[in-house]
Amino acid sequence: MTTAASPYPPGEPEATPGEESITAWALAARAGDADAVERFVRALHRDVRRYVTFLGADPQSADDLAQDTFLRALGSLHRFEGRCSARTWLLSIARRAVADSIRRTSSRPRLSDTEDWEAAVERAQSRDLPGFDEGVVLAALLDALPADRREAFVLTQLLGLPYAQAAAVSDCPVGTVRSRVARARTALLRSLSEAEGEDETEGEGVPAVMAAA
Repeated sequence: MTTAASPYPPGEPEATPGEESITAWALAARAGDADAVERFVRALHRDVRRYVTFLGADPQSADDLAQDTFLRALGSLHRFEGRCSARTWLLSIARRAVADSIRRTSSRPRLSDTEDWEAAVERAQSRDLPGFDEGVVLAALLDALPADRREAFVLTQLLGLPYAQAAAVSDCPVGTVRSRVARARTALLRSLSEAEGEDETEGEGVPAVMAAA
C-alpha cells in the first residue's frame, strides 16, 4: 500500500469528509469492501501525516510513520467496532507508532538537518490553515513546547478534533487537554512576541491558528 502521495488531484482542496462517513468507511473496510479501504486511507492520510510530523518524531521518517500507522490500522480493522470515531481510533494508532519509533531511536543520537526538517513540515502543511509561511514559523515554535502540550495543540487547533476526541487520543481527561492547549497558546504567543522583539524588521504577526484558537 502506498500512502505518501496526496490522494487528491492537483489544485483541488484536501477537505476531510465528516466523521460519520469516515467511520462508515472503516466499518465497511472491516467487512472487506476494498473501495471503502481506499476512501478511508484517502480521507485521513493528511491528518496522520501532519500529526506524526508535529508530534516530534524524526520528520524525515514521517512518511514511513504514516504508512506504518495505516498498516497497523488495516491489520487491526477486525477489532474496530465503531465505538469511537475512526479518526480518533486511527490517530491513537499513529500516536503509538510515533512512541515506538522514538523508543527505537532513543539510544542513538538524533540527527538534525534544518533544511530537511523545514521541507518535511512544508510537505505536511495545509495551504488553508495556517498559511504556508506561517506554518513553518508555527512548526518551529511548537517544537520548543513540552510534548504533551504540543500534542494537545496539534490535535485540537491544527487537526480540529473536539476536546473529547483529543482526550481519547491522548488517553487523558478532557480538562487536562484544555489546560495543555491554554498553556501551549500562552507559551507560543510569548515566544512569538519575544522573537519579534529581537528583530522587528522580520515580524510576521501571530499565525492565524494561534489567534483563532
